[in-house]
Amino acid sequence: MLIHGPNLNLLGTREPEKYGNTSSEQLLEQLNALGSDYTIDYFQSNSEAELVDAIQQSKGVCQGIIINPGAYSHTSIAIADAIRSVAVPTIAVHISNIYQRESFRHADLVGDACNGAIVGLGIAGYKVAFAHLTEELI
Repeated sequence: MLIHGPNLNLLGTREPEKYGNTSSEQLLEQLNALGSDYTIDYFQSNSEAELVDAIQQSKGVCQGIIINPGAYSHTSIAIADAIRSVAVPTIAVHISNIYQRESFRHADLVGDACNGAIVGLGIAGYKVAFAHLTEELI
């Protein structure tokens, strides 16, 4: 499952110099075209509660999660706790390098709860996360 948090519904048009020109729909197509035996479901919400619900509902249904929780990466203990509670292999992806941005973005509460985090590789980070999940964790 690919889970996107706040403002990632605008991926491809929001600050393309920082986040690129690829939309979430195009990203999902690219990931599903990688030729693996896995199909990726997609969920996006600007609501923290809905993101927690999606993570909790993945238990026993999904074999892995790729999550970009957007700004909730830096603030959401609830999302981090949900990831810890479901025991589904999870990789956090940050399109930009959070460590080269404002200092408040350096804390990654959600990434700390995941099996790993990929930072600053742009859209390619999702492909790395997918490869790692399917080759190493699942």
